[in-house]
Amino acid sequence: KRSDEMVAKALTPILNVSDLEQSFQWFEKLGWKRGWDWGSPPTFGGVCSGECEVFLCQGGQGGRGQSGYRATFGPDSNEAAETAVWMSVWVDDVDAIHRRCVERGIEITWPPTDMPWGVREMHIRHPDGHVFRVSRSTHDAACDD
Repeated sequence: KRSDEMVAKALTPILNVSDLEQSFQWFEKLGWKRGWDWGSPPTFGGVCSGECEVFLCQGGQGGRGQSGYRATFGPDSNEAAETAVWMSVWVDDVDAIHRRCVERGIEITWPPTDMPWGVREMHIRHPDGHVFRVSRSTHDAACDD
């Protein structure tokens, strides 16, 4: 290994949000925890789930917005028209998360589906257009080799 090679220790996405408090509340509906906020009034913060964290920046650091399509996958969508950040979140039970989202009024843009690339996946959309691909591998192990 060369000393100039980047060896990532962690990766934290930063989402451009229009309303920091609304974003905290949206993530809390999913079961994430408000980690911290900064500023007076706060314009930057973080949410946490397990060992994962997402930073939220009100009005900056990246793009946001919706394509205008209700679906984020399939024949009634246009992935190229989506303007916000997409992320994959790996969970133990996609269907349980789906039930939670339905109960809490979170926008579901693709229902739980067994995909041909070996995952059960659903999509949800944040109020600022960010799309979360909530997934679980349908294989026994992803990286055994």
